[in-house]
Amino acid sequence: MGDYSKALESYEKAHQIYEEALPPNHPNLATSYNNIGGMYNKIGDYSKSLEFYENAHKIKEKALPPNHPDLATSYNNIGSVYFYMGDYSKTLEFHEKAHKIYEKTLPLNHPNLALSYNNIGALYNDMGDYLKALESYEKSLKITEKALSPNHPNLAIAYNSIGQVYKDMGDYSQALEFYDKAHQILEQGLPQNHPHLASSYNNIDQVYNNMGDYSKALEFYEKVHKIYEEALPPNHSSLAASYNNIGSVYNEMGDYSKALELFEKSYKILEETLPSNHSNLAFPYNWLGRVYRSMKDYTRALEYFEKALAIRQQTLPETHPNRAITYSDIGNVHRLMGNYERALSFHRKALNIQENVQCNPLECATTYTNLGETYRKMKDYSTALTYFRKGLQIREKKLPKNHPDIAVIYHSMAKLYLSIRQYSMAMKNVQQALEIAQEKLPSTHPHLLDYRKTFEKIRKKL
Repeated sequence: MGDYSKALESYEKAHQIYEEALPPNHPNLATSYNNIGGMYNKIGDYSKSLEFYENAHKIKEKALPPNHPDLATSYNNIGSVYFYMGDYSKTLEFHEKAHKIYEKTLPLNHPNLALSYNNIGALYNDMGDYLKALESYEKSLKITEKALSPNHPNLAIAYNSIGQVYKDMGDYSQALEFYDKAHQILEQGLPQNHPHLASSYNNIDQVYNNMGDYSKALEFYEKVHKIYEEALPPNHSSLAASYNNIGSVYNEMGDYSKALELFEKSYKILEETLPSNHSNLAFPYNWLGRVYRSMKDYTRALEYFEKALAIRQQTLPETHPNRAITYSDIGNVHRLMGNYERALSFHRKALNIQENVQCNPLECATTYTNLGETYRKMKDYSTALTYFRKGLQIREKKLPKNHPDIAVIYHSMAKLYLSIRQYSMAMKNVQQALEIAQEKLPSTHPHLLDYRKTFEKIRKKL
């Protein structure tokens, strides 16, 4: 935090001098507004950041022709703030304004045009519109392949972006293929302890983690951590992220004491380097809450989730998707504690955000599933089934038919049908869950083991 506050102080002093010495539409004043806006963005004060970026933009609009590349940069800056604020429709609006300028003023194979497609692709990916994301990323890749040498680092960025979409779609073999292409480029061009190489390992780790291959994920995450320890200062945010990643694997493996130790190390770094109300401080609280939830220490879990919520309420707009995620986390703890009405209240708060904001529909699907689980526990099976079907409909529309997240809902529906003694329907759903899990998950994955247990329970009833 000290570095940010000193930098902000320096920029504000310079700005004061510019305001006194320069006319109000001078380009240097726009640069100064941009510098201050960028610092507020890093600090997490997004309303202030937006104010300064917009002031810079007003000067540029008066001083420059309407298709000047600097205006495109300005649109992208404003778009990035709206992204962090969770307003994806506004983000898309400003990124597309920038993109139109690039299309008019740059050659078809210009790297900035590729970068613009990449920005739009990243936004569509976060919104869960994976086909549009792939379309944008592939346009970016096509330009990059024509414009740059086959081992250029920007080509690795393009491969990584496409790999991320396939990972989010649950197509892990395709994801690994693109991540490996990116990694080979970086290995050729960078020293072994370069942070970018560590980031590449991280991408591969996440695929193995999602596949439930925790030993492989741990192997890669520890490679990453070693690089960061050698290359970065001990309080660098990438080290905090690395502790989080390793902690998440230990949590999945059931080694909760190790997970807690690592999440606390992550929190300590962020606490030292970020302002006390920075929205990113909510992330380690969320992780700690999830470990305690896994340990069935629901009181402690609730305590950490509520700390995360308090930060997000202070720093993010009411409709930000991350607030909805925290409401869902709190709702899940109340469900596990048997406080079903409280659980419903928090899941509805999450849903109210997700249904009324242009966010990732898959987040809605998760909340529908959470509501379904709560109603199932309350033995209101018809309402539970309604929510499970809503969640399933979204996941079937947005994800490949063999995605593991679809299997999760089939399993929930199988347990519901088992409870109401509709054993043939229960068997149909658990078999669908098993079919997906056996294809996509390792034989030791916890979900697959759960599905087999449910299958055996149903089989005994038939």
